[in-house]
Parts: sequence; C-alpha cells; structure tokens
Amino acid sequence: MVQSFVIQHTPEITQIKVPLPFPLRWVNSYAIRGSGGWTVIDPGLRTAEAESLWDTVLQSLGAHFEDIEQVVLTHHHPDHYGLAGYFQERSGAPVYLSSAGYDQTLRLWGAGQPMTSELLGLFERHGLDSEKLQPMREHMDGFIPSVSPAPRVTFMKPGEQVRLGDRSYAAIHTPGHAMGHLVFYDESEQIMFCGDHVLPQITPNVSYLPGGIDENPLDSFLRSLEEIGRYAVRKAYPGHREPFERFSERTADIIRHHHQRLEQMAAMLDVPKTAYEVCRGTFGDKLSFHQLRFALSETLAHLIYLNKQGVIEQTADQTGVIRYLKA
Repeated sequence: MVQSFVIQHTPEITQIKVPLPFPLRWVNSYAIRGSGGWTVIDPGLRTAEAESLWDTVLQSLGAHFEDIEQVVLTHHHPDHYGLAGYFQERSGAPVYLSSAGYDQTLRLWGAGQPMTSELLGLFERHGLDSEKLQPMREHMDGFIPSVSPAPRVTFMKPGEQVRLGDRSYAAIHTPGHAMGHLVFYDESEQIMFCGDHVLPQITPNVSYLPGGIDENPLDSFLRSLEEIGRYAVRKAYPGHREPFERFSERTADIIRHHHQRLEQMAAMLDVPKTAYEVCRGTFGDKLSFHQLRFALSETLAHLIYLNKQGVIEQTADQTGVIRYLKA
C-alpha cells in the first residue's frame, strides 16, 4: 500500500500523499533528508488513517519520529497544519510557521474560536439561508480534533533563508490563498515548494475572511501570482496533485481563470443579487457544507475585487442583507 502513497523524486526529496476525507483525496507532504535528520513539510490533517500511514511511511524510509528534526508549514490550513502538534509530541521537533498563519490558527481553533461566529455572521449578511448556519457551525467545530494538539510554533519571516534538509531556501510571502502563506525557493537548483499557491490542474481557493485579515484577497493573490511567476522554476512541488514543470505558464493560467470568473460573476449582476445567490449561480446547489464554506468565501473575494474596481456596487436592505449590482 505504501508504494502508492510514497514517491521518491530525488535522493533527498520524498513525496507523501496523506489521505483527506474531502474530495481532494490527499494532501502532499514532503520529507526531505538532511545530514541532521528529516524535515517534514506540511504533514497533513490529523486522522487515524493519516497517523497509520505516517507510521508505515517512516518505517519504509528507515526512520523514526525521533529522526524528524523540524516540521515546516507553508500555511495554516488544517489539511497542511493538522498533524503538526502530533508530530511535535512524538518527535520533539520544532514547528515553523509564519506569524500571520499562527494568528489565524488562534482565531480558528483557539479559545472561543472567534472566527466561527464572525464567518457565520458574514455569511448571514450575504444571504446564506438561516437554517444552514447551525450545520455550518457544527462543520467548523468538527475540525478541532483534526488540528489538535496545537503545536508550539517558531515563526518564519518572509525573505529569510530556511534550511530544508541540507539546502537553503528563500521563504517568499505569497498571500491570497492564505495570508502568511510561504513558498520555499532554491535558486541554484530552481526548485520550489509552492504549497497551495500554485497548483497544477486545479485552482487554489481564494477566500474572503472577516476580521481585517486581507480586505482584498483576490487582488493579493493575483499580484503574488504575477510576482512568483517571474521565478525560474525547473520543478515545483505543490500541496495537491503531482509535482510539475511549466511553472510560469501555470501561474498565467490561474490568473486567466480568475479574470474569466470575474467576468462571469459580473454578468450575473444586471439585477441585484446576494453573494449567496451568485455563489449558487456559479458553483451550483449540490455542495456539502465543507464545499459551500469555501465556495461562498471565494464568491465574496471576487465580488469584493469587482466592487473595489468600480465594476459593481453594493447596497444593504433594512435587515442588513447586502446585494451587489453592476455599477
């Protein structure tokens, strides 16, 4: 079984496909061999299946948890961050994450989980049916076991050099999919661990979240894609799907996709619509609560971008529900 989940790309870099209970099916973790032990990038969501897989993977690599010298996270999303505390408990290794990513873990899963109520309030103002709010809350609460225990985090700063194995990589801030998202670039080898910022075949989710995290995440995403697309990349190791080449071409593909999505949404707004109505018109009605959460947040990111560009305007009725209309 382990052969289908573990792919060795170089003598140092091994890809591990950590299973997910979502349509994405797996998230990529990378184990990098160094003279001081193993670096694990994005160990995955904590599930019993993932824990069992890691036991088997380490055995196949001839390693133990004590041989892990560090866990490095591209960003804080649970499918990347979830096992970090578990790995730290078993290995004693430090866990590295950006400070912006850490702050969001506290809002999502820390005391009182303030992000949950803020996000549900946002969705309600943008037209989500009231009967969907409580199931959405239960969905978000359900992530707690999958990200526990919380690790003690050491912060990485954008622009600093990060050692992965025995090589030095530049940590580059690439916001949009997640504020505080970092990619790691080795200029001499033209290798990039790109997390979820650039994915082959699928496009990363770009969500608007309340609380001043990023007031225009799609703009941040498009700008950081343009910047990162200028890097010479021979091989990119993404968070989902397979490692790939044609890195700059892929960044351009994703930019085009979002401009097409913006045109599609703007065309729906000859009459006023809530973000939820635009979401249903774009992504359909047959979404799980997991999918709906990301679809509605992504719809909001696009509508906010259009609003700030002056393409559409927003109004609020007496109940506070917000609608959008072509300017």
